[in-house]
Amino acid sequence: MKRFHVHVSVPALDDAVRFYSALFAAEPTVRKADYAKWMLDDPRVNFAISQRGAAPGLNHLGIQVESGAELLDMQQRVEATDAEAIAELGTACCYARSDKYWVNDPVGIAWETYHTLDTIPMFNEAAQGAGCCVPTAAAPATAANERGSATCCGTVTGGKPAKSSCC
Repeated sequence: MKRFHVHVSVPALDDAVRFYSALFAAEPTVRKADYAKWMLDDPRVNFAISQRGAAPGLNHLGIQVESGAELLDMQQRVEATDAEAIAELGTACCYARSDKYWVNDPVGIAWETYHTLDTIPMFNEAAQGAGCCVPTAAAPATAANERGSATCCGTVTGGKPAKSSCC
């Protein structure tokens, strides 16, 4: 069964944890100094927040699957969009090791499809304090990165993002 995934960047984690815990009537399933995640069944969603260098607001959307077979199906769906897709197999991000496929929707919102393989004790394997795990080529479109400025995971040059090494 698939689970909808939403990741929001927040400026004050404790305030956001209090807000979302009240809204969802549940405490986070995972709580770290810079990250929290709720694995909710009603609605069935993996809702995550973090303070990892991204501008506050929507970081990315996604679909979490429970098996390699479901991920293969999602990979085929991603490829059917005809948008540039990024594969990240065995990647470390958000305190988990996962196989992932990233793609941007027509308005530039990054979508992640992934299967979590294991938990890990760190946010990612990049340098401490590294930003979000969205590859730069799949980073959400903003006025800033259309102008060619830096994003949370790498540098954009003239509106053409380069693949990140942060995740």
